[in-house]
Amino acid sequence: MHAKDILIDGFNRIQEEVHAAVEGLDTDALNARPTPATNSVTWLVWHLTRVQDDHIADAFDLDQVWWGQADNWEKRFGLDLPRHDTGYGHGPAKVAKVRVADPGLLTGYHDAVHEQSHKALRALTAADLERVVDVRWDPPVTLGVRLVSVLSDDLQHVGQAAYVRGLLQSAPA
Repeated sequence: MHAKDILIDGFNRIQEEVHAAVEGLDTDALNARPTPATNSVTWLVWHLTRVQDDHIADAFDLDQVWWGQADNWEKRFGLDLPRHDTGYGHGPAKVAKVRVADPGLLTGYHDAVHEQSHKALRALTAADLERVVDVRWDPPVTLGVRLVSVLSDDLQHVGQAAYVRGLLQSAPA
């Protein structure tokens, strides 16, 4: 098995878990926050997808799906946030701004980002994984390290979304 096949499998698992976390939830549940200081399923899925979109686009010199395609997810979401915002460092007030009226918006955007990521990953060579993509760190970050970082971050956040979903579904009515 090649390294790219392992990465593809990992990113496929993120997509599966995003759908499992979102599907069947109504708008109220998607946007609910168990406490004012915690994240909603909506925010967690939006954030993990924005990070994947931002980092994959940067690493492969692509346009972000958020604004770069005919679907124009940025406008469809209509969030009162800067264009390049990925959710990094959001406090409770900004988390509260990330809401959706349709669960299909979350899964649709994630699926579009997944497709772009999948195309980029399928074209990877072993040598590509050694390419430096960020010199701001010591040691500089290679593409392989960046991809594992995105994979790790996204799996953590989709696990959090599944946990929030479970909390909401087990709460007394």
